[in-house]
Amino acid sequence: MNNHYTVTKENYLISTNASKLDIDVIYHYLCEESYWAKGIPRAVVEKSIANSLCFGLYYNNEQVGFARVITDKATFAYLGDVFILHEHRGKGLSKWLMQTIHAHPELQGLRRWLLGTRDAHGLYEQVGWTRFNEDVSKRFMQKHNPDVYKK
Repeated sequence: MNNHYTVTKENYLISTNASKLDIDVIYHYLCEESYWAKGIPRAVVEKSIANSLCFGLYYNNEQVGFARVITDKATFAYLGDVFILHEHRGKGLSKWLMQTIHAHPELQGLRRWLLGTRDAHGLYEQVGWTRFNEDVSKRFMQKHNPDVYKK
C-alpha cells in the first residue's frame, strides 16, 4: 500500500507520510529527553525511521508526537519510540495515537505485538495491551546492549 494513512481530530493530524516527519524534533526528543535512547546518534535515528512504519502526530502542521512500528506486516510488530511533547500531554493524544496505529490497515491480523515501557503501562492497557504473564515471560529472551549510544 503506497497511500499515506491519515487521521485528523480538531487541529491535530496523525500521518504515516514520512516526508512530513520533522527529524530534528524526533532526534532531539529521543537523544535528549527519552530515557530509552538518550545519546542516540542522529544517523541511527534517521536509519530507524527509514526502516520503520512511522506515525507522526502534528498540531497545526508542527510535529508534537511520534511512534514507529517495526513489522513484517503479516505476523509481528514491535512498537517503539512513542512520545508526545510535554506541552501537548494530558489531552488524550497518546491514546488516540495508539488507537490510530492499531487501526492501520497494514497492521491487521498480526499474531503478536511487543513493546517496552518503564512507566506507561496504564496507557497501553487502556488500548488492549497486557503485561507478560509468568509463562510468556519464560519464553521470551533478549539481546540487549544498554550502553550502545554511550561515547
